[in-house]
Amino acid sequence: MEMGPRSGRQDEEAGLGAAQHNSHARYHDDTPEDSDDEATIGPDAPLQGSGRPSGEFDGLRLGGPTASSWQDRISERIPPPVKHAWSKTVEWVKGPDPPRIFKIEPLFPKIQHAPLSLLDRYAPKRGQRVWLLALLYACWLFAFSMVLRASSFSASIPKYGTPVRMGCGSKYWSDGNGCRLNGDQCRPFANATLAFRCPAGCRLTEVLYPHAVGDQEVNYRPLVVGGPSKQQTGLEDELFNNAIYRGDSFICASAVHAGFINDAEGGCGVLSLVGEQPEFEASKKNGIASVGFSSYFPRSFGFLSGTRTGCQDLRWPAFGVSLFFTTLLSIFTTSPSVFFWSNWIILFFQTGLASDPPSLTNYYSLLSVAFGRFLPACFCGWVTYKYTVRRSLEGLTAQLEKTVLWLGPAWVGALNNMTFDKIPIQRLTPHDIKAQPGAVPALITIVLSIFFIALGQAWSFRVEGRMPRYLVIYGSFVLALLVCVAVPGLSLRIHHYILALLLLPGTCFQNRPSLLYQGLLVGLFINGIARWGFDSILQTPSELSQGAQKGTPLPAVSVLGLGSSNITFNLGPLPKWDSKTEMLFDGISVLVNDVERFRGYDDDRSYWDEGPGDGNYTWTWHRHHLGNRESLQETFNRSVPLLGEPDDLDAEAKKNLPEYFRFAYMAGSRVGDFTKAGRWTPDGEWIDMKPGPS
Repeated sequence: MEMGPRSGRQDEEAGLGAAQHNSHARYHDDTPEDSDDEATIGPDAPLQGSGRPSGEFDGLRLGGPTASSWQDRISERIPPPVKHAWSKTVEWVKGPDPPRIFKIEPLFPKIQHAPLSLLDRYAPKRGQRVWLLALLYACWLFAFSMVLRASSFSASIPKYGTPVRMGCGSKYWSDGNGCRLNGDQCRPFANATLAFRCPAGCRLTEVLYPHAVGDQEVNYRPLVVGGPSKQQTGLEDELFNNAIYRGDSFICASAVHAGFINDAEGGCGVLSLVGEQPEFEASKKNGIASVGFSSYFPRSFGFLSGTRTGCQDLRWPAFGVSLFFTTLLSIFTTSPSVFFWSNWIILFFQTGLASDPPSLTNYYSLLSVAFGRFLPACFCGWVTYKYTVRRSLEGLTAQLEKTVLWLGPAWVGALNNMTFDKIPIQRLTPHDIKAQPGAVPALITIVLSIFFIALGQAWSFRVEGRMPRYLVIYGSFVLALLVCVAVPGLSLRIHHYILALLLLPGTCFQNRPSLLYQGLLVGLFINGIARWGFDSILQTPSELSQGAQKGTPLPAVSVLGLGSSNITFNLGPLPKWDSKTEMLFDGISVLVNDVERFRGYDDDRSYWDEGPGDGNYTWTWHRHHLGNRESLQETFNRSVPLLGEPDDLDAEAKKNLPEYFRFAYMAGSRVGDFTKAGRWTPDGEWIDMKPGPS
């Protein structure tokens, strides 16, 4: 039945009166506190509680029904099954109610508490324990300093002075055309000696980008060219094992290859530059396979017999000292701050000064760098301790488990150069992952391991009721990384110290897996900073690809004239614009046997055989011969003829050797990619270069 306007209004008024009557009855308050407040008494007193008398009053507004919020409108559009699934997911993420907080109950508590009982018995007072801790620090510092001094500062080698500290990658020659025309920036070539000191473990140092040796390429292996020679060189009485190496070889790896020093201990000796040599023989010795080179190179070196001294790299004795004191401290202390900061300091200086120091020739510079990196690292350590480590170690009395599960992995991470560096991934860059053998399976294994560990840690967060908070934290991490990826002109690079900082918040539980992960990540962070410093998370492509191919155009070179004593090349037109790199190449560099022998530009005709003419530039190279008998004898300081009688020596000096040519465009002083090497044989035949850069 349809209701008219009047009857509807009467019903509305009746309903309103009933609601007001019920509201007065419902909100009558006889409490003493309110009875003294005159503002709440009388017919005009405001309503208390919810501010309205009844839910029935909600629909009676002058403007009609209240407008729904945007959340309500969105909620109405979501299907009920989805809403139900979402509510269940949120409920699951919040975890059990009440949450269960992890707490390690020591295994065999009597055994693990024995050090604490011993301390309570003989040093029950706080002051006594402070003095014991100070004594422990002093003993470590004294023992560590003595070992470090013996390891790093050696007596002078008679007649040659104090040895210079070498890094495992130190060499006498720059890549590409870095030594400039005729190698003049890398002189002297001969008649010079150097007292040097090599660290241990140089056998494992590898080149990370292809390095040209004639028409060969060395990659992901030690750069050692040459070795002990079976030929008569005239240097048998001077050089150890008659071993001669090309000037661009790693010095310390060459010394290990020659047997001059022990790779496990390092050592000291004297290196001698012996100038130009005609041939370098390949061999495999002492765990290193060297590369052969069948032509000459202007700078060569060997190791003087009788100059090897007893100096050693004492990184392992220093590690033994540090391991002993950190273990002692871990067993006898329950204070999270004392445990963390003591181990932090010892791990940092053990890594930065002994186990994996930066490659610096001056040890005082090494100390300066270590202290310069230590203070910023301490800030990161404070944040890590306050928000992660303290929660894991607070109230923990499982002394032996803490030592094994936290301190042990921390040392494994800090000794990254001896542990994880054996994994065939040197850098997380697309080039390394594609080029290095075994990198892809290793990366898949690492990613899967991190994924399953993350699942386990996420479950622990849920059990403790902290999952929503940490989902927000790691969501912000992912968002920040995506922003870094989107920055134009820069590339994201996750160093292992950054990876440690990202993963450490996920270990703030007091359970056994978290202790292990946390110690390992702290060690990795310390190794990354002490060895490499705070490298940026965003780097330019040139920084990431330093030493790699740049993708620049390669000169289209052809041979115009060919003989047994000279060869003429057509180097093509100049200048040349490259739209990919946005560079205007106005010159050409030519390497002969990996040494720059020509550099010419389009604006100066004096470089070239002829003027520009048809736009193509030509250049002629004359066959290089070894020096005459007198210069050879002066260079090598011979006491007997090198190759027999003078006539035989002159004939050998004029003997043709193969020569290898590589070409690259230049933009001012910047050089592009070099071609692969073409070979000019001793018989005058030209073997063209293979396609692609070297």
